[in-house]
Amino acid sequence: MLKAILREPLVHFLLLGAALFFLDAWLRPTTAENTEIVVSEARIRNLEQNFARTWQRPPTPDELDGLVKSHIREEVMVREALALGLDRDDAIMRRRLQQKMEFVSEEAAALAQPTDEELSAYLEAHADTFRNEPRLTFSQVYFDPRKHASRLEADMERVLVALNSGNVLPDSVRLGDSLLLLESRYVGESQAEVARLFGTDFADALVKQPMGQWVGPIASGYGVHLVRLDSLGGGGVPELSEIRPLVEREWASARRQEMSKAFYEKLRAKYVIKVQMPETAKP
Repeated sequence: MLKAILREPLVHFLLLGAALFFLDAWLRPTTAENTEIVVSEARIRNLEQNFARTWQRPPTPDELDGLVKSHIREEVMVREALALGLDRDDAIMRRRLQQKMEFVSEEAAALAQPTDEELSAYLEAHADTFRNEPRLTFSQVYFDPRKHASRLEADMERVLVALNSGNVLPDSVRLGDSLLLLESRYVGESQAEVARLFGTDFADALVKQPMGQWVGPIASGYGVHLVRLDSLGGGGVPELSEIRPLVEREWASARRQEMSKAFYEKLRAKYVIKVQMPETAKP
């Protein structure tokens, strides 16, 4: 079987290719620059710091010697792999190199420290991002349209008049229909929470109602409601001093994106880009 395999033309081709590959690597001249490996003090300190972060203690002398030897082995293998062109047409390697270049711009952005003027300008330009949600305190009386049918409008009007007369309270008198999922009164709920409970349309309509007066009907995902809005607080943009860490984080994120884009555009400008689109892919 071995003789049969060795007679295959494909095997001859692969063996010849491998021989040429390693012959090329052997004959390729090397320079003094890429045959010298210097493990600097800075590199050794970096190895020590990485070890300490992992093991929560500094390395022993023997461990440090092992780290240095491991680094040298890695450097030798990487240089030889690059010399043999093993990095070419490697999708994973290309992505890692791309990430490395992107980290360069991100590191530069991380060094930038914003001034109060920059943060204030960012807060003003992105006020909606930092705006506090309105907090609502309200009461509601629920009506199930299926239970009232054609009487729904008249029944709600009758209860609405009674509520606004001040003679009855929704907490003590069952004026509408019961639904275990709902309370008759909500205190200090955010608009987002009201939207989660009743639906976005209900929450948007509720914040527009007059204060301290029973109104309705307002529809929700459950049916229809009479509501009384008792208080509506918040909804403004805090002062920079109140949310400075949050503004700094958002500013830094935006800064990284800006610098990454500018960094790429500067690099891209060095190249002449030609895209040869296949005919089948053209619109």
